Amino acid sequence: MGIGIYFRETRPQFLLLTPVCFCIGVGTAAWVEGGLGYLPWGYAVVAFVGALFAHVATNILNDYFDFTSGLDLMTHPTPFSGGSGILPQGLMSPTKALIFGVISLGITAAVGIFFLTVRGWGLLPLGLLGMLLVIVYTPWVTKKPSLCLIAPGLGFGPLMVMGTHYVLTGRYDGVALLASLVPGLLVSNLLLLNQFPDVEADAAASRRHLPIVIGRTASARVYAAIALGTYLWVAAAWVLGYFPPGTLIALLLLPLAVATIRGVMKNAEQIERLVPYLAKNVIYTLITPLLLGIGFMLS
Repeated sequence: MGIGIYFRETRPQFLLLTPVCFCIGVGTAAWVEGGLGYLPWGYAVVAFVGALFAHVATNILNDYFDFTSGLDLMTHPTPFSGGSGILPQGLMSPTKALIFGVISLGITAAVGIFFLTVRGWGLLPLGLLGMLLVIVYTPWVTKKPSLCLIAPGLGFGPLMVMGTHYVLTGRYDGVALLASLVPGLLVSNLLLLNQFPDVEADAAASRRHLPIVIGRTASARVYAAIALGTYLWVAAAWVLGYFPPGTLIALLLLPLAVATIRGVMKNAEQIERLVPYLAKNVIYTLITPLLLGIGFMLS
């Protein structure tokens, strides 16, 4: 078994979420500190490693629990859902996947301990909650509809953005929390839509997320409200003076979001026709936070 299998098991196509969400924390830190040149870039590199391995651990442990529960054997994978396929194909043993996931989480923990020593204990609540989310997400959170909707956004939004901001500035600022709501809402929405193809398999495996509980059509309405609410929040935060004008570049993806919403509303029950909109959802979910972070950096 080569290193390529381990790389594929991390689901690298999804790891792009980490740098774009991390970018917002860097952006808010640069804005409050007076520019990128005032940031401790060594800390930024270490923090990014910790954030990346937290995401890696989440992906791998999700794969492990989905396989051992039998869920992976019932799903019909799409490019955006259904796991990596590594364990069902026998390319890696479940034990090796579990060890890989635990080691990845251990790297994140080591990074957290480092920042506790150099930045103080203020980071501890975020760090503990983040570690807990990684561990309990698949075996427990996926059985609680409301938590299943909120948890992904909490991890990639407030926890990642505010954590990044804190390690770069040594304090919490309200703007980081407000900015973190953008990736928080978009990432929760990303996972919500990616659950549509797996409703029947997830229900058979005792999961209870929103599309199972209220159906795909009603969930599409929730999806639309969250997506539109995200862009409305960016505009409102600028009007209220919380965000600098440069952050309005995040609104450039609004037309794509609207087109995606229309497609999701029309094809919520037709999975094959829905797949192109899963792709569009990924695109604007990645680019919008990236532009928001850049907007802060350039302001």
